[in-house]
Amino acid sequence: HNGKRDNLEISPNLWAGVGLVRGGAGTALVGDGPTVAARINEYAALGIDSFVLSGYPHLEEAYRVGELLFPHLDVAIPEIPQPQPLNPQGEAVANDFIPRNVAQS
Repeated sequence: HNGKRDNLEISPNLWAGVGLVRGGAGTALVGDGPTVAARINEYAALGIDSFVLSGYPHLEEAYRVGELLFPHLDVAIPEIPQPQPLNPQGEAVANDFIPRNVAQS
């Protein structure tokens, strides 16, 4: 970038200035939810099927991605399985199995 901040935008909404403020990945997609979603969809159309999304602080950024970006992407959100009722008597698992070392003693 030769010290020119204008040179840090290397593609629409793809900014290379992250490396100036922290280590790790040197580029970031920047913009509002619909804009970043559009860029991700463009990369997906080129055949890219995995993306590493990160931000700081991690927890807050995870909520921001879920609330501001995911609604604009066709992402499958898995259903949370319902808890299975427990048998009040408990259950016996491998009750007829004796470890080899114990069986020899």
